[in-house]
Amino acid sequence: MSNDEITLTAGDAEVALVPGSGGRVRSLRVGGVELLRQGERYGCFPMVPWCGRIRDGKFRNGATLHQMPLNSPPHAIHGTARDGAWRVARTGKNEAVLTYDLVEPWPYPGRVTQIAALTEDSLTLTMSVEAYDSSFPAQIGWHPWFNRNLGQDDARVDFTPAWQEERGADHLPTGNRIAPLPGPWDDCFGMPDGVHVTLSWPGQLELTVASREEWVVVYDEQPEAVCVEPQTGPPDGLNTRPRLVTPIEPLEATTTWTWRTL
Repeated sequence: MSNDEITLTAGDAEVALVPGSGGRVRSLRVGGVELLRQGERYGCFPMVPWCGRIRDGKFRNGATLHQMPLNSPPHAIHGTARDGAWRVARTGKNEAVLTYDLVEPWPYPGRVTQIAALTEDSLTLTMSVEAYDSSFPAQIGWHPWFNRNLGQDDARVDFTPAWQEERGADHLPTGNRIAPLPGPWDDCFGMPDGVHVTLSWPGQLELTVASREEWVVVYDEQPEAVCVEPQTGPPDGLNTRPRLVTPIEPLEATTTWTWRTL
């Protein structure tokens, strides 16, 4: 199938996917209003096979030490799949299935599958990582750039995390859990009952980012956008909280964005 842009529609909601540009959700429009930032840093990209930064770009799988390219020196950031061309496995009016084969610089063969399903008031993204022969640690997450402003007042962020991962000077968790601090944030939070973060644009729209996973990074240090990133582990999690993908046990995660007009 073509790797050109895919458009999904349901009611007054429209989603554009660009398989050839990292399997990214390029656009989400509700009632003609664009919710995702456009331009250089845009849409929502999948973070896989890791999320956030890996310290010095290094991780271990058993006794084997691997070095990833330092694309955010001195660290490696946000996985490799966002830089690759994904393939279209299936597409319909309101659902699409994309796949990506893990290749160098990632050292282990495997496949990533992402399903995007749109309804009139929600977008659900489901991603899985399968190992072909060798087991390896992996993470799954999503990095949306939500527009801070939709034409009126700036968005408000509302969530109640159980803890915040203390952030060191190198932008990585120190291993200490602290009481949540006020923003602005570029921080990872723990929500053991599942991620639930609400963005409200007063008088316009409310959108909730939800996931069964217990980790979320909130990044709102840029004036144009607010990022709410559910993920299967914290930054540097390949080293600190590895989730092993085996040939018989894939890693899967889901996030759902649900909205309503105000």
